[in-house]
Amino acid sequence: MTLSESILQDKLDQPFRYFKRVASSNDLAKSWLEEGAPHGAVVVADEQVRGRGRKGRAWRSPAGAALAVSIILRPPAAQAARINMVGALSVFDLAAQAGCEAIGIKWPNDIQAQGKKISGILVENVWMRDDLRGVVLGIGVNVRIDFSGTDLSETAISLEAAAGHSLNRAELLRALLERVDFWYQRIDTEDVFDTWKSRLNMLGKPVLAEGLAGRALDVTAAGILLVENCHGVVREVSAGDVMALTGQRSMK
Repeated sequence: MTLSESILQDKLDQPFRYFKRVASSNDLAKSWLEEGAPHGAVVVADEQVRGRGRKGRAWRSPAGAALAVSIILRPPAAQAARINMVGALSVFDLAAQAGCEAIGIKWPNDIQAQGKKISGILVENVWMRDDLRGVVLGIGVNVRIDFSGTDLSETAISLEAAAGHSLNRAELLRALLERVDFWYQRIDTEDVFDTWKSRLNMLGKPVLAEGLAGRALDVTAAGILLVENCHGVVREVSAGDVMALTGQRSMK
């Protein structure tokens, strides 16, 4: 079902702006934030054609097949680093509510079901000199994108395929925003970090993180990954890709 403004008016409690087709919902949300949008305001698009993932990767949300949403939040600067965790936990909960199994968070915020990615998250801070004006939490969820026969078939999966049944995107959106609010209300507690850490699916395992091979030893309270190499040296990884390693490559 195509999302529409009238449908969302019945489903959402917070201020929102709906667009049938956009380049990037995050860009629109940042502009709205700078105009004075209230905390919790949402930009929703039925189709997104030039969305961004981490490291500038393209993220496209086909019409009628995904969720493309950007949420405007106004956290204290000291808590801004945890918005990534809030987003990841919210999508994790959404997948669980939808009936998916074998859900995990691939550091730092990719949600996987059956070892395949179902969601992308991009957090962008908006600053005025040294003052944090707000944060845009961009979330894209594959609801019914068919990856079969594509080069993504081994790494990506849709929410419906993982859950094994059809889903209503408007209901999913409402549930997602409820979980964002739930976790945001706890952002200054250890519950957010502890739960996020417990759901990470690579801790204790051999990984390749930005060219560094070793064991994913732990994460810090700021979300930094600690990787220990074969010589016992621990390095901090604050951003980038992490890939599971197996066999002979694991600790070399």
